[in-house]
Amino acid sequence: MLAGAVLVGASPWQTNTAIALVSLTLFYLGGMYLNDACDAEIDARERADRPIPRGDVGRLTVTLLGSLMLVVGALALFLTNLAAGVTGLALVAAIIGYDGWHKRIGWSPLLMGACRLLTYLAAAFALTGSVGSALLAGAFGLACHVVGLTYAARQEAYDRIGAAWPLVVLAVPVGVMFVTTLNGPAPSLLALGLGIAYLAWCGRCLSLLFRRSPGDVPRAVVGLIAAISLYDATLMASAGALLAALAAALAFLATLALQRVTSGT
Repeated sequence: MLAGAVLVGASPWQTNTAIALVSLTLFYLGGMYLNDACDAEIDARERADRPIPRGDVGRLTVTLLGSLMLVVGALALFLTNLAAGVTGLALVAAIIGYDGWHKRIGWSPLLMGACRLLTYLAAAFALTGSVGSALLAGAFGLACHVVGLTYAARQEAYDRIGAAWPLVVLAVPVGVMFVTTLNGPAPSLLALGLGIAYLAWCGRCLSLLFRRSPGDVPRAVVGLIAAISLYDATLMASAGALLAALAAALAFLATLALQRVTSGT
């Protein structure tokens, strides 16, 4: 959310920030709830330790809670302006499409990438009512990162990776960061350092995928999830929002720490 605000030139510290933050958080949580509800039968066979197969909570309860979060999240965005609300509805459609079909269609990673792209757009519309080229480039790079990690995550239950060529899409966010860092309004050593950290970390994750030892695929997937914060941090540092960039960098470290407490997927 912060990255979307910064890339469109808005101050992330304004009234609509809280609304956008709550809304996008509800989208994220609601999507995860519905994902578990949709995958309950498959999880019962392949991942019986998940909450629904284990009997910790009912599938209907999870479905209702997830749906409620998506509805409230969409309505909240309409409180900012019409464009943000419509983008929120598009995000709801992408979330439901992914949750309902990701096990059945090979191109489902594109839907997850669309979800991330739309979060940038929703934040930008909520805070300024418009988007620009920097926002669109950043959103596209993030979408490609998520497409790559989602492709890897599809193989997580089997602890192996299939064809490697779809992972080439992970080169796109690197290109976006390189161009943004060189041509951004406030290129800095912090932006360069964060970009190098992103590249090194993603390289480590990819090495795990290609090593294919037991447990490598899940470790690579959660590592790529954490790297989203480094990507956001690099773009925000290039735009001169150093405090927001540092906050995103800390979010990367916090994600890694919390993944030791609970599974990242």
